[in-house]
Amino acid sequence: MGVDASKRAAQLRDLIEHHNYRYYVLDDPEAPDSEYDRLMRELESIEASHPGLVSPESPTQRVGGTPMEGFAEVRHRVPMLSLANAFAAEEVSDFYRRVTQGLESDEISFTAEPKLDGVAISLTYMGGLLVTAATRGDGERGEDVTSNVRTIRAVPLRLRPGEWPSLLEVRGEIYMPRPGFEKFNQTALAAGEKPLVNPRNGAAGSLRQLDPQVTAKRPLAFFAYSTATRDDMPSTQFATLNQLRDWGFPVNPRVSRVTGLQACLDYHANMGSIRVGLAYDIDGVVYKVDEFVEQDILGSVSRAPRWALAHKFPAEEEITRLLAIDIQVGRTGALTPVARLEPVFVGGVTVTNATLHNQGEIQRKDVRAGDWVVVRRAGDVIPEVARAIHARRTVELERFCMPGSCPECGSVAEQVEGEAVTRCTGGLVCPAQRKHSIRHFATRKAMDIEGLGNKLVDQLVEQKLVATVADLFHLSHEQLGSLERMGEKSAENLLQAIAESKTPPFDRLLYALGIREVGEATARSLAIHFGTMEALQSAGEEELTEVNDVGPIVAGHVAKFFQQDNNLEVIRALVDAGVCWQALEEVATGQALAGETWVITGKLSRPRIQFKNSLVSLGAKVSESVSAKTSAVLAGDAAGSKLAKAQKLGVKVLSEADLMEYMRSRGVEDF
Repeated sequence: MGVDASKRAAQLRDLIEHHNYRYYVLDDPEAPDSEYDRLMRELESIEASHPGLVSPESPTQRVGGTPMEGFAEVRHRVPMLSLANAFAAEEVSDFYRRVTQGLESDEISFTAEPKLDGVAISLTYMGGLLVTAATRGDGERGEDVTSNVRTIRAVPLRLRPGEWPSLLEVRGEIYMPRPGFEKFNQTALAAGEKPLVNPRNGAAGSLRQLDPQVTAKRPLAFFAYSTATRDDMPSTQFATLNQLRDWGFPVNPRVSRVTGLQACLDYHANMGSIRVGLAYDIDGVVYKVDEFVEQDILGSVSRAPRWALAHKFPAEEEITRLLAIDIQVGRTGALTPVARLEPVFVGGVTVTNATLHNQGEIQRKDVRAGDWVVVRRAGDVIPEVARAIHARRTVELERFCMPGSCPECGSVAEQVEGEAVTRCTGGLVCPAQRKHSIRHFATRKAMDIEGLGNKLVDQLVEQKLVATVADLFHLSHEQLGSLERMGEKSAENLLQAIAESKTPPFDRLLYALGIREVGEATARSLAIHFGTMEALQSAGEEELTEVNDVGPIVAGHVAKFFQQDNNLEVIRALVDAGVCWQALEEVATGQALAGETWVITGKLSRPRIQFKNSLVSLGAKVSESVSAKTSAVLAGDAAGSKLAKAQKLGVKVLSEADLMEYMRSRGVEDF
């Protein structure tokens, strides 16, 4: 049994390391996570039954051991030098000139690599096994973080088969991928814990945890970028990276061999254009003279090599003063707090405004007007206030509160419980929402004004011919004729379409008004229940909830809409313009299903919404859950738990064929 267990444990270790190589190095996994987990569990089971089979390089040992009291000091065999920085093309040109002069050559080849914004690490392998992992420290001495680094799956514990040197020291960058960083913070916030500030700080803090089991839970990754030992290694940087990849080290797939100054600058420009879409943060690129012999000729100065240069991108984060917090109203009525800043150069542009997202984010970050703040801008992303520097707050500053009314139109601003966004309720009159409200008003399912497209709406608003939807009914032939690409026939057709829209059914007009969360079905239910605009306007929230399909939230939106004087003025203006909506005529069968509650489940021959609308038009309320009060359940194919519950409660269950027969028995011939 011991021999079989030993053999199987060795097979499992090889398989697991193979899958690590496919996943982290080749980015081409050949097994799903479930298979990987199964192999790991089997190996853990064997090692638990046979403790003598456990070895330091086993994948099971990545989970970490007992907490450490501190980190031991490690002296680097070869100093971990810093790189000289360049921010402008002229500085790169100067570097290239110095290299060509030093090597007495006009054209030099470089290995160009993305410069990750992570933590530098040195990994030492003896006999193909990882023995030490150390931080950069001061370049001469670093901290021994071997136990923590062993938990990172992207770091090989043993090298893949090959003719590797007996002693190999690999340098690289430990980083936190953006998706992992975002997921970690979401989990932390949900648990009421403090989130990580940014991926780089997250990587650095994770690597210096005294308890390796904490590090093991952090989403860390690794890219190798050089070696400190050259015995039995290729003669160039580019070939060395390819060799490291073969031995099991992840190497950035965007590494490239370039020749000449312009090729370096082109590489930098290309990486700058795609950096926002990468799964990890980079703050520039690195150029390294490719030939090691040429590197040795150039040598080093102070603490930086003459043969390498970091060509940085414009800083993505800078510090400035937050002067004020203003409110910006979006086209759908969302109120967004905007930071007004002392001008600061960040991300390649001068930034004076940045988003603060919403009231909840401001409270979470505790950002106040007068604070010193960190402003972040990545590529073309809208600048945002990442955080306030509370240590610089020397006096008490006033906390920010969202206004109770819209700064554009004065209408009530509301924030529904459970939602982050505050919205203006004056969609019909708010200048910020004009185009949006007019476009919606004219759609086919609303007033159906044919020919009134988005571009035409833009012109009408921008030329101040239309301020509210009521103004559409006062447009003249002369006004339309002054618009771009509006011929005489087109103007006549549009005026005719506007005139024909003046007598809409009551439900279509309600939908056209753009009341929040009032769709076609809800508008129809309201129109049937109240019959007239006057009755609907005077209804309170409690009365509104008596309507099928109207819950407390929708009732609140409807009530607030009709409490706004601005909205009532637009409705009066529509009446004055000749708009006369028609009350919905009772269907021939009357409200055949009045007072009944139905549930729809399973796969049906038509979209479920069609059945729902038909049932609602007959007076029924359609619910999402089955209870003892349910009148009937319409069940299609593959109906699940709702059908089972209905059968258990003895609720009437109908198929589509049964439904048609049932409707005929209730006097409804056309369903």
